Amino acid sequence: MSALFCGLDVHKESTYATILDSDGKMVSQRRMANERILPYLSEYRIDRIGMEASNQVAPLYRELRRNGYDVLVSHPKKTRYIAEARIKSDRVDSKAIAELVRLDALPSAYMPPRDVAELRERVRRRAFLVRERTRLRVKVRSILTYEGIKPPSDHGLFTEKGVEWLRSLGLEPVESYLRVLNPLNEEIKRVSRQLKEMAGEDEEVTLLMTIPGVGYYTALLVKSEVGDINRFSDGDRLCSYAGLVPSTHASGGTVRHGGITREGSRWLRWVMVEAAMTHVHKYDTAITRSYHRIAERRGRQVATVAVARRLLMCCYSVLRNRKPYRDQA
Repeated sequence: MSALFCGLDVHKESTYATILDSDGKMVSQRRMANERILPYLSEYRIDRIGMEASNQVAPLYRELRRNGYDVLVSHPKKTRYIAEARIKSDRVDSKAIAELVRLDALPSAYMPPRDVAELRERVRRRAFLVRERTRLRVKVRSILTYEGIKPPSDHGLFTEKGVEWLRSLGLEPVESYLRVLNPLNEEIKRVSRQLKEMAGEDEEVTLLMTIPGVGYYTALLVKSEVGDINRFSDGDRLCSYAGLVPSTHASGGTVRHGGITREGSRWLRWVMVEAAMTHVHKYDTAITRSYHRIAERRGRQVATVAVARRLLMCCYSVLRNRKPYRDQA
């Protein structure tokens, strides 16, 4: 019997499916409600299923895997066959995915297992909450600037004394923001406590925390974004996944290197830059000394990115070898 390959173009409420045989001939093509996908697929002996990565595919991916299907999720930016199609529609997309699956040419995206996905959501949630708190604090400062009021210099504006001082001003907008900030602070503390407890029980996180500049939160975020370290054959590929490698343009025998690609995990890239700044300001290591050499020649921004890349290489080494970090003299 000829092998069958299915391409699914998944949306929130419905999915367009295309099934091709091993010769590329159309077997079936139709749109259906998402709850009808499993009954539809059960009518055929599907060898492999492909779908394009999006927020909608995660629950369907898990359900298909539970039912024994071989499922691939494609990287949207790398699936150029779809992106360059002149006629863009769900029907065309699902057929293109099915064709790439048939040819074994679908550029796959990483789908983390359930435990890694839950960790990823939790560390990203904390980052979101902290950013929202920062935005509210900026609003409070902007109100003080507008009113011509200078904050106290003997204590922080959002310390216990600072909040008392803000309330004493009697400014209604400030009171409003403070009412929102209070529960936000409590939720950040709650999530942070949970993450600290998780970090203390995780061997890989403990190993990552031996790297100067990598605290419990950074280590957990690295673990959640990387998943299984063995999916990267070397540290350079991990750095590429974080978008921390220089872009390359080659033409006519001439090769030019530009800024970093910024492709892949923006979360991993962000946290490694944060770790790099902590590292160079708090620790005297070989990496810190290299930072100062690069900064003198090319500026602090380039030097910080270089340190972020080296720290991520350290993360790779620590996780792959399962040994604590050791500074190179």
